[in-house]
Order: sequence, then C-alpha cells, then structure tokens
Amino acid sequence: MSKEAKWGIAHIYSSENNTIIHITDITGSETISRVSGGMATDRDKDKGKAFPAMRAARRAGEETLEKGITGVHLRIRAPGGHKKKIPGEGAQPAIRGLIRAGLRIGSIKDVTPVPHDTTRKPGGRRGRRM
Repeated sequence: MSKEAKWGIAHIYSSENNTIIHITDITGSETISRVSGGMATDRDKDKGKAFPAMRAARRAGEETLEKGITGVHLRIRAPGGHKKKIPGEGAQPAIRGLIRAGLRIGSIKDVTPVPHDTTRKPGGRRGRRM
C-alpha cells in the first residue's frame, strides 16, 4: 500500500472580480501556496472569469504537491455580508483545476459569512448618490 496521504485546506474565495486560492496546512496556520486569478492573466477584466481561476488553481495545486501535500479539504467562500451570498464564476473551475493538478479532494464546505441579524447597508436611505 502507498504511504499515508498528507492533507491540507484549500480556501477558495470567489467574487465577481477575482478568485483567490489559498492553500494551508491542516491547522490553517501555515500558508503553502497562495495564487489569484489576477496572477494568471494580464487583463484586469478577466480576473474573475473561469479560465484564469482554473490556471491559478492548477498552479497552486502543483506548488502544493511539490511541498508534499497530496489531498485538500475545500472551504469555498463568496463575498457574503451585504454582498452576494453565491460564489463567483471562478469557484467551480478552481475546484476542477485542483483536481487536474493531481490533488485529492476530501470534504467541501461553504464558509460564506451570512449575517443573522444584519446591520444597515451602507449608503443611507436614498442609496449612494453619484
């Protein structure tokens, strides 16, 4: 039988504007790899799209495998709070990129911050005026 798998945690933050893949050890205290969609493309308008997210995840996955971690538990996060509660366009391709890099996937958990009794949304009663 092969040697025992070493696990880490992949924190995937996906908004409309960017996708950030941050891989840590199992305790979450030591960073192993941190790559964003903006590092995978040279055009600002494409940072939150699917293809740069997949390339970023693949790069993060390869760095992680080099450091000896073979599997990750996923923590997926959207902006949350007053903003969107649904992850952006790059979340699913980021997961696919980690798998294609050769990492095993353990558990998948949504860690989007959801207010139970929210404060007022910024901007006032009539909204933000230009």
